[in-house]
Order: sequence, then structure tokens, then C-alpha cells
Amino acid sequence: MNIEQARFNMIEQQIRPWDVLNQQVLDLLTKIKREDFVPQTYRTLAFVDMEIPLGHSELMMSPKLEARILQELAIKKSDIILEVGTGSGYLTALLAELGQHVHSVDIVPEFKTQASAKLQANGIRNTSLEVGDASKGWSRHGKYDVIVITGSTPVLPEAFMQDLKVGGRLFVVTGDAPAMTAQLITCVADGAYNTVTLFETCIQLLKNAVQPERFVF
Repeated sequence: MNIEQARFNMIEQQIRPWDVLNQQVLDLLTKIKREDFVPQTYRTLAFVDMEIPLGHSELMMSPKLEARILQELAIKKSDIILEVGTGSGYLTALLAELGQHVHSVDIVPEFKTQASAKLQANGIRNTSLEVGDASKGWSRHGKYDVIVITGSTPVLPEAFMQDLKVGGRLFVVTGDAPAMTAQLITCVADGAYNTVTLFETCIQLLKNAVQPERFVF
């Protein structure tokens, strides 16, 4: 497989058609080698439009979704970022390249270990990886400029919105399968938020995600 041709095809045939046209994001997808973060078993599928199994019943998001998240968040070099769900560490790497520092939390210790090694191997130092359950928030580093929740949550805990600085942006996928929506929530003033629905999608449920109260008959 010609890796560079496959990477080029991924950008031109999957990512651009999904309205990802930000040149900084597209350049980053060439710079950070996605295949380095994919489990060895699935390395040949690194550039395919699919979710890749990571183990522990978790999946790596499709390339076009990762790219769209980066574009929608419009990350600045001064941004302090919280990532809920480290997974492969690939999105962590992309976020770190764009922002000042990434605090990434995962409930699976093995993901932290593997992602940490991959980030180091790629020369990415401005990340702090932690093991824990951040499904209901992760306030220990103060307020954030950017929060990315990499698994879906039927209900968004208010703690995440409260952890945004004024001007801060939160990407989240809410709802139940198969009808989930990706949202960008911006803190416009203390306690005031603007929510934009971006697109429909369906991604893996965040472990221990908050569930709505369901009627029982």
C-alpha cells in the first residue's frame, strides 16, 4: 500500500467532501500520521472511512468526523483543552498540535499507556493523560477553552458547560442511536450558552454516560 497516496485519497475523497476545507486542519492530517495511532492489526485500514476497533468495546472515530470536530472547534494556540475519552490518542495528538495543552482522560488504563507511548514517539509533549471516569465532568484543571467528548451521551451533564471559560467551545454528540446529533456549545457569558446543531451522526456511547429518566410501564 502506498501510504502517502492513501492519506491523500482520504483527505480528498472523504474529508473535503464533508465540508472540511480549513487548510490548517487539512495540513495537520498530513503531518500527524494516523497509521501510527491505529492498532497494528488494523493498520492497513487507517485511511478507510470507518470506525476502527480499539479493544475494550471501543472504536476509533472515522477520519472525516475527527477532521470536522477540529474545524468546528476553531482551536487557537492559547487554548487549554479537555478531551473526554483518549482512545487511540490520535485526536489527542491533533488537538495538541493546534492548542496549548490537552488534558485527556480515559476510563481504560491500557488506552492511557498506549496513547502516551504513541504521543511520545511522535514528539508530542503538551498533553497530560489521566485515568478516570469523566462521563459527568472533569473539573480538576479549572475551566477550559475547549472540551471534546469523544463518545456520545444521551444527556449532557451541566458540569461540562460550567467548566467552559467565556468564549469556550464544547463538542458533544447527544441523543440515542440511531438519531444522534453533533452539537457545538459556546459559552457566550457567565451562565449563558449558545448551542448549534452541526449534523446527524451515530458514535459509540461514552462509558457510564448519563441516561435520561425513562418511563416504565
